[in-house]
Amino acid sequence: MNEASHLVAAAAAGALLGAFFFAGLWWTVRRGVSSGRAALWFLGSMVLRTCIVVLGFRLLLGGDWKTLLAGLAGFIAARVVVTRPARMAHRAGPPAPEADHAP
Repeated sequence: MNEASHLVAAAAAGALLGAFFFAGLWWTVRRGVSSGRAALWFLGSMVLRTCIVVLGFRLLLGGDWKTLLAGLAGFIAARVVVTRPARMAHRAGPPAPEADHAP
């Protein structure tokens, strides 16, 4: 496997880890805000997501700094892709209740 394909594979692995992390965060926020134990949801999710991502970076991408950098680029790209629908859904939501009472 040459260096370029190795870096592409590292970026793809980083993107998968990023998609898992940020999709899990989105799921946690949606589930946690309606839960009676929101703090437990957020803390547990954060610990689990962080452990899995750190372990994934260590096992899949550990070693060369170029590989880690490619994985980080994939992780950041996944953040942009996964959080965009969440922002669009937030903006397209119903207007705030205060807006109905403005003069």
